[in-house]
Amino acid sequence: MIQITPQMRIWVAVDPVDFRKGIDGLAALCRYQLQADPMDGAVFVFGARNRRAIKCLVYDSQGFWLCQKRLSSGHFKAWPGGDGCSRRQALSAHQLLTLLWNGDPSRTDTAPVWRPVNGSGAST
Repeated sequence: MIQITPQMRIWVAVDPVDFRKGIDGLAALCRYQLQADPMDGAVFVFGARNRRAIKCLVYDSQGFWLCQKRLSSGHFKAWPGGDGCSRRQALSAHQLLTLLWNGDPSRTDTAPVWRPVNGSGAST
């Protein structure tokens, strides 16, 4: 089971991907297109071309998890967009949960994380 916490790094691939790709294909996209290490513990979120499905890839220090949500009807109404030169966009945990429930993550209004975690793992 994957638990989404406020301290997790969450990267959304702005461009749609081929959903025939499995773990290895999506991990390669993380490395070469998103310029990120798929084994660093971040959650990577990918959208299908028709925006009816989302895949999440995460490494938990033992192996990869690949989760998919496909809507039974309609499509995801909102998808994070890039600034034109970026192929990925960061989301907060609350924004990811909003996206998974077919909401607009750009319209979430929440308080900032109370104690952000820096790179060394110690709270600031």
